[in-house]
Amino acid sequence: MKNAAPNIFRQRLLIEGLYKIKVNKRAIENYFDKIARALNLKVYGKPIIFSPGGIGKEENQGYDAFVPLIDSGISPYVWSNAGFLSIIIYTCKGFDEKIAIKTTKNFF
Repeated sequence: MKNAAPNIFRQRLLIEGLYKIKVNKRAIENYFDKIARALNLKVYGKPIIFSPGGIGKEENQGYDAFVPLIDSGISPYVWSNAGFLSIIIYTCKGFDEKIAIKTTKNFF
């Protein structure tokens, strides 16, 4: 569909890349805090962070996470063995994509 709800503002950004830091639950919590502050987004609940702990394919081990925002949410997906991450920022409030990319790049 081209634009199913033109009266509802939403902004989406997919950021993907390789990372060089140790990514664990604490690192993901720190990222949520840093990116929310950088984009002036308000978190209203605790992050949910999952790790399959060996269930599934070895190459897909890592983390799936979500933090709720007053204006939607942020979801990172981390492939630990590959050192790869894919982050979706979805909001009903505008944000500066350049700041999101820079903040994410500097963090990871």
